[in-house]
Amino acid sequence: MKPAIATVEAPTRAPQRTLARATSTPRRPLILRRAWGYAAMVLALLFIALPLYWILVTSFKDRADVYVQPVTWWPSVFHPQNYADATGLVPFTTFLRNSLIITASLAVIKFVLGILTAYALVFLRFPGKSFVFLTVIAALMVPNQITVISNYALIADWGWRNTFQGIILPLAGVAFGTFLMRNHFLSIPSEIIEAARMDGAGHFTLLWRVVLPISGPTMVAFAIIVLVNEWNEYLWPFLMSDDHRVAPLPVGLTLLQNNEGLTNWGPVMAGTILTMLPILIVFLILQRHMIKGLTSGAVKG
Repeated sequence: MKPAIATVEAPTRAPQRTLARATSTPRRPLILRRAWGYAAMVLALLFIALPLYWILVTSFKDRADVYVQPVTWWPSVFHPQNYADATGLVPFTTFLRNSLIITASLAVIKFVLGILTAYALVFLRFPGKSFVFLTVIAALMVPNQITVISNYALIADWGWRNTFQGIILPLAGVAFGTFLMRNHFLSIPSEIIEAARMDGAGHFTLLWRVVLPISGPTMVAFAIIVLVNEWNEYLWPFLMSDDHRVAPLPVGLTLLQNNEGLTNWGPVMAGTILTMLPILIVFLILQRHMIKGLTSGAVKG
């Protein structure tokens, strides 16, 4: 009986050992990949969070603490007076009003034109439609800085320097919004469009009652991108603004920085925080809808 038992136990133990080895070996590469992934996320977080932390801490530092060597990562004495200086040394409320006017005007113009252009490229038939879309794609590849000189000469010739229309008009292009909304409209099931047309819906009814109600997340993403870009626009408003009457907040920060010979970075950083705060709140409230909107056209149907 003993030899028979030995011959039965030997083959059952060998597969168990090989199975244990087979299940343990793939875990090591998986653990390494996860470790590298977490390390990359931590590194990316540091690159993003450290500048923001430095801006926030500096906004509460006294002038002497800003220029001390070596640098301090925490203010020795909190100096909230910087926020009062940021709003008192320059006409901050005027800059805020100008930013609201410019951002709201550009948002409405780009939002309306982007939706109408994308609708025309998807649901209308007209000669040269492919060429128009290629022109939109080409416009995405051209940086705004390339057109600064020609736009400046044109606006100066019209006498629109230091005016709101001189700032708004050259920034009213909608290439990205057209591209984003067009891709989303293409992902709408054709059965919905055909059913609406069979019910007698015209283009306005189709757009207003069918297309737009099912395009909410994408429109929110479009609106957020426009708001953030126009709120942070600096170069063109800086060239068009001769004084504080039409200058937005980013240009106002430059005037605040140049207010004294040796820059007092405390009020400048406090002004930066106040400039970031409104658009940051809007983004945090609508970020879920933005993610849905950016991925809504990834899968058709």
